[in-house]
Amino acid sequence: MNDTRERLLDAAERLYAERGVDAVSLREIVQEAGARNATAVQYHFGDRAGMVRAVFARHAPEVEARRHALLDACEAAAATGPDGRDGPGGAGGGDVRALAAALVRPLTARLADPSGRAFLQIWADVINRPNPIVPVAVLDDPADSLCRWRALVEPLLEEDAARLHRRFTAVRYAAIEVARRARSGPRTDDRLFTSYLIDVVAAILGAPVSPETRRLAAERDAARG
Repeated sequence: MNDTRERLLDAAERLYAERGVDAVSLREIVQEAGARNATAVQYHFGDRAGMVRAVFARHAPEVEARRHALLDACEAAAATGPDGRDGPGGAGGGDVRALAAALVRPLTARLADPSGRAFLQIWADVINRPNPIVPVAVLDDPADSLCRWRALVEPLLEEDAARLHRRFTAVRYAAIEVARRARSGPRTDDRLFTSYLIDVVAAILGAPVSPETRRLAAERDAARG
């Protein structure tokens, strides 16, 4: 029974990564997995959203552990001064590039694994759409690393940048770029790619909001009443 479930997950990862979640039917996943029961996906996962959630759950423990460890380091660094003594900031994580790295590195660490590369492409597909197949409820779960990351980044953003969803822009950009790298196949060294992506994500988070953007945002808010 568990073997069938794993084969279905393997098949879903391959097909979703190759063609996109919307282009793959549950029947195709059953056929790719070599399952005898036509309703095997429904039995194990319920529906397509359940299938996608199961793919994510496969990779979540490693991604979460890596990101929480990096966020622990951000908080520890912010709580001490340059000489190692207690400093201002307490539980804050004040280094924008370190926080950008906490977003990016847990994802790029999956590039070395074929299943991980499939996951990265599926994650980008799901998150980069107006109505995600799987609601990104983790963003509001305090135990989730992305929710924690958002909370640590928020004090470092300009108020208008936070209001204009700068953090989600960074998350989505990182997901798209890592998925693009995953699609291009395994590389012998992803260090330069990772470091540069961290630079760009840090720039996204730290970029000032222009007077024009502030004016247009104020006009939009006024029009909404």
